Order: sequence, then structure tokens, then C-alpha cells
Amino acid sequence: MAVDNVSRLPRDRDVWRIAAPLILSNISVPLLGMVDTFVLGHLDSPAYLGGVAVASVVFSFLYWGVNFLRMGTTGIAAQFYGAGDNDGLRVSLGQALIVALSLAGLMLLLQTPVIELTLPLFAAGADVEKLAFTYFDIRIWSAPGALANMVLVGWFIGLSNARVPMLVFLTVNVTNMVLDLVFVIGLGMTVDGVALASVIAEYSGLAVGLVFAVRELRNRAGHWPIARLLRWGEYGAFFSVNAALFIRTMALMFTLAFVTAQGARFGETILAANAILMNLQNLMAFGLDGIAHAAEALVGKAVGQKNRESLITAVRLSLKWSLYLAIGFVILYAAGGPLLINALTDLEEVRQATLRYLPWLVVSPLISVWSFVYDGVFVGATRAREMRNIMIFSTVAVFLPAWYLLQPLANDGLWLAFLAFLASRGLGMHLGYRRQVLPSV
Repeated sequence: MAVDNVSRLPRDRDVWRIAAPLILSNISVPLLGMVDTFVLGHLDSPAYLGGVAVASVVFSFLYWGVNFLRMGTTGIAAQFYGAGDNDGLRVSLGQALIVALSLAGLMLLLQTPVIELTLPLFAAGADVEKLAFTYFDIRIWSAPGALANMVLVGWFIGLSNARVPMLVFLTVNVTNMVLDLVFVIGLGMTVDGVALASVIAEYSGLAVGLVFAVRELRNRAGHWPIARLLRWGEYGAFFSVNAALFIRTMALMFTLAFVTAQGARFGETILAANAILMNLQNLMAFGLDGIAHAAEALVGKAVGQKNRESLITAVRLSLKWSLYLAIGFVILYAAGGPLLINALTDLEEVRQATLRYLPWLVVSPLISVWSFVYDGVFVGATRAREMRNIMIFSTVAVFLPAWYLLQPLANDGLWLAFLAFLASRGLGMHLGYRRQVLPSV
């Protein structure tokens, strides 16, 4: 297959052709979290919100911990796509699916020790722990579908195809939201209904993704190099990229889990308030990730074509639109934050606590934006080791010392340390782009 548009530089519409459907689909993820919060936040105790918040951190470690399946597949596939290598595209998909299903099987095998070892780390109350265990025990069966969906979404983004990831995301999240309402409000279930909805939704999305993957490969001349899928030695390039991405993601998840765990130590009310603010933070994050995904595809294609000018243009456009979007979220949270909080819970003590810490969320987009867009740049360039090193530094040398020094400020200090962590990531990756990524193309 000929490489398309080799000589043409990326344009604004190229960014939005990929980013627009992904922003729509990405925003559906935290909207799902808001629906979870809505159906549980109107029950008679904050323990329901706390239980799901704690168990969700465990799933964040498990699912986001293997999010290298999505990121690594995108970067590798984008470079094969830029080089016009259809056999390589098949290898990138096949190897990633095999690894995804193997990891999902391991999660199912180890599910009991995982939850029994992690729950005590949060020092939550007995009611919260019991509800968290119930949620985990059901939702863990979504693992094969969830991990396979990561691969399919990453692969299609690498092909600069945002339509299929959008359909997968929307299938998963709309199905999940509808079933949340049916199970909890309609059938009177609690955290078990929220978890069951997630399981059904993941497999619904997988069915959609597989149909489109088969159709895509039928339209691309080539064959499956079976030996590269069955021989362990052929996975060297895959694991070289993804091992570093795994460590990077673990450092990120440690920071997020630390924020939740410290919030739990401040009591159920602060834990629930932080969960609401983190849902709104995720709304912003998934929106910015839409632009970052466009950067992944455009940067990866430029690297595959060895086109330095295309790389520079892709990064410039991604930075511009990410900043505009971040400013939009600042305005949204400053003007509409109280309305969003009041809609998410009718527990007055939780509302007041969330409003107390809302200013941290208002400033977050302008601090967060740089790390998100440069994540996309580094993924597309498959510079995983640099991403890992910057993340570890931001966690160990910035976040933890900042929290130690800011502990007298309690939850304010926790949020300030978190924002310092995000700022460190953005600055580190900007310097890494100038010194390492750009000179390599």
C-alpha cells in the first residue's frame, strides 16, 4: 500500500479529524463516572461512593497499569502505517491481543489475593471495605474485554482512524450508563449493579471493535506472519516499548492512589469530595487526551516517514489546540463547578467539602495541559524510556517531597502536591522533546 499524503504537512483539520471523535468518546468515560456518582450519591450513605472510589483505584492500577497496551500499540502501529507496512500492522495487532488476553487471565487467576492485599492499604471503614470488595468481585470479570478493547482502540488510533475508537468507547460507556440507571434506580441494586453494568458494557464494546478490525484487515493487502506471533523472541520490540510504559503508568497510578488513600484518612466526607473532584479532573483529562491521541497518530506517522517538518508541525498544532481546550475547562469549572457538584450529590456535607476544594480544580487545566499533549508526542515517537524517567522523577522527587512538606495544609496540601506533580511532568517532557525527540528525526 502506498503511504498516503507523504509530502503534505499536518493541518488543523487533520488534528480535529482524529481529535473530535476521540474527545467525544473520551469525555463519555468521566461522564460514566459521574453517572456512577449520581446513582450512588443519592443513596442513604457516603459509604457507597467511598466503596466504589476505593475499588476503582484498584482497577485503575490493574487497567491503567496495563494501558501500555493502548499507548504502545498506537505508537508502533502509527509507525508501521507511516511506512506503509501492512504485515507490520497485523503483527502489532496480533501481538498486543495475545499479551492482553494473557494479562487478563492472570488478573482473574490472582483476583482474590489482589483485593485482599490492597483494601487494607486505604485504611477505610468496615462498611466501605465491604462494598469495595463486592464491587471488585464482580467487575474483575470485565478484564478480558477491557484489555482487548485497549488494544483495538490503540491500533485504530495508530491508523489515524478515530471513528472506530469512538464507536467502541460510546458503546462501552453508553451501555454502562444506561445499565447503571436500570440496575441501581430501576432494580434497587447498589454497587453490585454498577459493577455488573461495567462487565456487560466492556464485552459489548469488544464485539464492535472486532467487527471493524476484521473489515479493516480485509481492505489491506498482506498476510499474517504467524512466526512473529508465536515465537517469544519476536516480541522484543513490543516489550522494549511497553515495559517502560508499564513502569511509567505504575508511577502515575501510585500518585493517584496516594491521593485517594490520603483522602480516605481524612474521613468519608473528604474521600467522597475528592472522588467528585477527581471525576471532574478526569473530564478535563479525557478531553485533552483527544488532542493527545491526535498527536500520537500524527507524530507516529511523521516518525515512520522520517519527516522532521511534519513532526514539528504536528506538535505545534497539538499544543495550540490543547491550550485552547484547557482554557475552556477553566471557564467551565469556574462558572459551572457549583452546579456540577450539586447535581452529583445531595449529601450536604459532601457538597460543602467539595466546594471548599473546588479552586484547585479550576486552576488544574492550565497546569495539566502540557503533560497531556506531550504524552501524545512521546507515545507517537515511541520514546517510552524518556516518559518513564520523567514520570518517576515527578513522583519521587517532586510529588512525595511536596506532600511531606505540605502535610500541615491537610487536603489543600494534598491537592497542591498533586498539581506540582503535573507541572513537573509537563516541564520535563517539554525539555525531553527539545533535547531528545526532535533531534532523533
